[in-house]
Amino acid sequence: HQRQRTIYKVVQSIIKHQREFFERGVRFLKPLNLRDVADDIEMHESTVSRVTTSKYVQTPRGLFPLKHFFSSGLDTESGEGVSSKTAMARIKELVLAEDKARPLSDQRIAEMLRVANIDIARRTVTKYRESMNLLSSTKRREVG
Repeated sequence: HQRQRTIYKVVQSIIKHQREFFERGVRFLKPLNLRDVADDIEMHESTVSRVTTSKYVQTPRGLFPLKHFFSSGLDTESGEGVSSKTAMARIKELVLAEDKARPLSDQRIAEMLRVANIDIARRTVTKYRESMNLLSSTKRREVG
């Protein structure tokens, strides 16, 4: 019974911190770490880690591992953080929407994200792009 209560508290805290994700989608996922949830529910960080390992939650947006809601963050000009997963989703959107004859370079993607208020370095764009198995701009170019 105590285990179920602990899982319930953790999920409630995740929902509280990630409300915009549940209402608006992955672009609104915020940076969140185990410490934030642990402090919120007044438990130890290791307890939160144990509880979220190999556990899933069914949401209106699909089935997600609880660990999905924990990610590092990037700064914005307004001082709010944006999740690295949000930045990755934006990178993927930009790559999928690009002109295939003139694909966007990682530098150009970083500049476009800065205009969208996401402070990200070119090398971070490269790291995220590679982690999503997206090719470099030179390899994405299609000759028509």
